[in-house]
This record gives sequence, C-alpha cells and structure tokens, in this order.
Amino acid sequence: MTIALPADASALENGLIEIARRAGAAMMKIYDTDFEVRSKDDASPVTEADDAAEAVILPGLRALTPNVKIVSEESAAAGDIPDVNGDTDFFWLVDPLDGTKEFIKRNGEFTVNIALIARGAPVLGVVYAPAIEKLYYGGPDGAKLIEGSGDGNDSTRAITVRDMPEDGVVVVGSRSHGDPDAMKAFLGDLAVKELRPAGSSLKLCLLAEGVADLYPRLGPTMEWDIGAGHAVLAAAGGVVENMDGTRFAYGKADFRNPFFIARSPSVPVTYQS
Repeated sequence: MTIALPADASALENGLIEIARRAGAAMMKIYDTDFEVRSKDDASPVTEADDAAEAVILPGLRALTPNVKIVSEESAAAGDIPDVNGDTDFFWLVDPLDGTKEFIKRNGEFTVNIALIARGAPVLGVVYAPAIEKLYYGGPDGAKLIEGSGDGNDSTRAITVRDMPEDGVVVVGSRSHGDPDAMKAFLGDLAVKELRPAGSSLKLCLLAEGVADLYPRLGPTMEWDIGAGHAVLAAAGGVVENMDGTRFAYGKADFRNPFFIARSPSVPVTYQS
C-alpha cells in the first residue's frame, strides 16, 4: 500500500536525521558529566539528557510537520498525551533517550528514537546512537546505516535483513531486562548460534543490518521504545508481529505493547495462542 506522507519524503528524511543528530549532541554534552538520575512514577530512571533531547526534538518536528501530533515519552509521563489511535492518519512517536539505563552505565548503547506512524503502522523512522556514531534510517525507499559524526566524512550503506544462516541464528535480547528461562522456552529446538545482549532499540537495528536474526521480546515495552526501530527493520525487509502472528499495531489506548517477535522473515517461529 502506498502512503502519501505529510511532507516530501526527502525533506522528512533530511529533517529527521538533522533533528536526531542535534538531540544526540544535546545528550552527549551531559553524558560525561556527573548528571542526576531521577525516578518517574513507574520507577523507571530519567536524566536531564532525556529532557534535553526532547527539548530539541519536539520543536524540530513541529517545524517539519506543523499539523502532525507528537507522542513523546517524557511529555506523556507529564500528562501531555495527544488524542491519537490506530486510525489516526499520522502521528510522531518519540523516545528522546531510549536505553536510559545504558546511558547511566555509560556503555554507549542508548539511542534517539523518532518514528512516523500512519494508521497504526510505522512508515519511517530514525534511530541514532550518538556515542557509537551510528544512525539507522528506514523509509519508503528502504533502510540505511550512516556511520560517522555528521562532519561530512560519513559512510552510508543500504542495509537489509539476511537469510537464516545454516549454522544457526543470532538471537538478540535485552541487556538490562529479560527472563532467560522464558527465552529458552520460546526458542525451543531452534538452532541458535549466539545469544547476543544489546541495549535500547539497537536490537531491532541489528536485525535490520543483517548481523542478527531474531528478537523475541518477552517483557514489557512501550510503543515509543520500538516504533523507530520497527520502521527501520520493516524498511530492511524484516517483520515485527504479536506472539500469535497477528499484526503489531500502534496507537493503543495506553501505548503499552504486548510481547512480540521481531525477525527476518526466513526465521521460523512457533506462534503462541
């Protein structure tokens, strides 16, 4: 299905990449300081870097697409939640700093996540990991990985999911969350070459890049945690689906996700009813 985007595709891509890079730069100014860690109502951590990134992203998106509503994690936590649902033509879904626990650990595996949702599905998105200088973008023309600092010397290449390797799949899982027993039960007899931990939405991007094959998420997430990574993975030829194989949709009433499976289409899975 062809979707008419709310702005020129090239303008959206260039604008999103610029916004993500500026948000990443704002986070990195705080990364090496003695920053304060606060707890939100749900006990999840938040830092001034989350706020600094959101302060860049929201006005940037409003300038890029003035008529498109924005759902952003920190604003939502403060009660600013626009009226959107699975039938909304377009809305932005933002996690200014995904992987706050990784940011606090200073291991580099945190990202800026921005996705455009159209009638419940991600149609384009950017995932930027400023500490490791990797930016993933997915849209109507496919997915790409841009490596570098944005100084004009970046390398850019198209990325796609890979076919299932004959010697077994690489399975990614959360570095800071997860249930090893549940993961083992889900994988069953599937030939697994490696279990690879990763932080934030980089797990979805590793599938899109063709260096991993399967990501079963057997724990809680929110839509803004995965929307941008889902957009990149879908543009690279991958899929995200509910545990029963049905379509994974956005714009849910509370933005909470069910457990899900992200994978290369060549990886077989046993769906759960």
